[in-house]
Amino acid sequence: MNHYDIIIIGAGSVGTPLAMYLGQDGKKVLVIDEKPSPGQGQNKRAIGGIRATHSDRSKILLCQKSLEIFSTWEETYGDNIEWEKGGYSYPAYTEAHEKTYKELLVKQKEYGLNIDWIERDEYLERFPMINPEGLRGGTFSPDDGSASPMRSVNAFYFNALKNGVIFRFKEKVTAMEIKGEKLVSVRTDKEEYKADAVVNAAGGYAAEIARMAGIEVPVNPDSHEGGITDAVLPLLPTMIVDMREAPGSKNYYFYQHKTGQFIFCITPSPAILGTDERPTSRFLPQISQRMIDLMPVLKNLNVRRTWRGLYPNTPDGFPIVGYTREVKNYYNLVGMCGQGYMLGPGLGYYAAKDIVGELTGIDKETLNDLTLYRDFSGQETFK
Repeated sequence: MNHYDIIIIGAGSVGTPLAMYLGQDGKKVLVIDEKPSPGQGQNKRAIGGIRATHSDRSKILLCQKSLEIFSTWEETYGDNIEWEKGGYSYPAYTEAHEKTYKELLVKQKEYGLNIDWIERDEYLERFPMINPEGLRGGTFSPDDGSASPMRSVNAFYFNALKNGVIFRFKEKVTAMEIKGEKLVSVRTDKEEYKADAVVNAAGGYAAEIARMAGIEVPVNPDSHEGGITDAVLPLLPTMIVDMREAPGSKNYYFYQHKTGQFIFCITPSPAILGTDERPTSRFLPQISQRMIDLMPVLKNLNVRRTWRGLYPNTPDGFPIVGYTREVKNYYNLVGMCGQGYMLGPGLGYYAAKDIVGELTGIDKETLNDLTLYRDFSGQETFK
């Protein structure tokens, strides 16, 4: 009774959608997570943004699938996940950023992304609250959006249960048994389970889990902080991403959620390596000043709380996906680089097809781009 077709380690932004789709394919699936319920790791720390506005084919196509799933979820399954198509925008205040964004448009449009450059005057008409000083224009991708991470993961979870998926919470993976080139069982602090395939979807702790299978993955987490304000009247559903560097930070981004609350996050510089998730005192003054400088209208917002979460980073900023050569039935679904929430549904859908052997064409090529055995020499522009 403890034998499964697939065991997934991690019931978060990626593991839970994967479980649902494998369940839909009729597979006997077990999901193991040491937390008490789904999405209690980094999923609940996500700010909810979902974009296909990336610089590489793999992320563009995967997130286009995610957007399709998020935007049609309520119509298809009936759950209100607070989806809103507010778009993403990257304002440009430097010649270098303008040049980069315009050059990327060629590739983004090649893969079907609905995105355009907006000149300064039109940009100010669309976003009249933005600081006009030095503004050169910006990109806008209207099909991007946002949803609630907790509502979403619970929607995937309950639909996975309907498809027969079994979840074991408050259970920590402690070891794996390898025989030859196959992983035959997963041990936890409570039980031992056998499986035909094992998927590592352990987020910030993916490298630790991979080592239990004798696999090394270059996933090293660092921490980022986010925050949320009180709710106010609708003002800005679009996610604004300011890529300019400043002392202590590389970039920052914010938007107004469907519930009226502004949610914001910053990319620290230098990176804060490790798994420390305690909030800091320097974050709020730092990001508040940057947000107010960009949009002075935000100066009177009351901040409700802040938090800190992990970005499981890879050297090039792209996930690591697929079976390994060393252990034939061990599957990586790791290194989301802080984008597991937006990548999760698309990756879950295509990884499920890959695991059951039904992935073909450009979809297979897309996942092949993310193999553990690439040279990691490239760099994601929008890290």
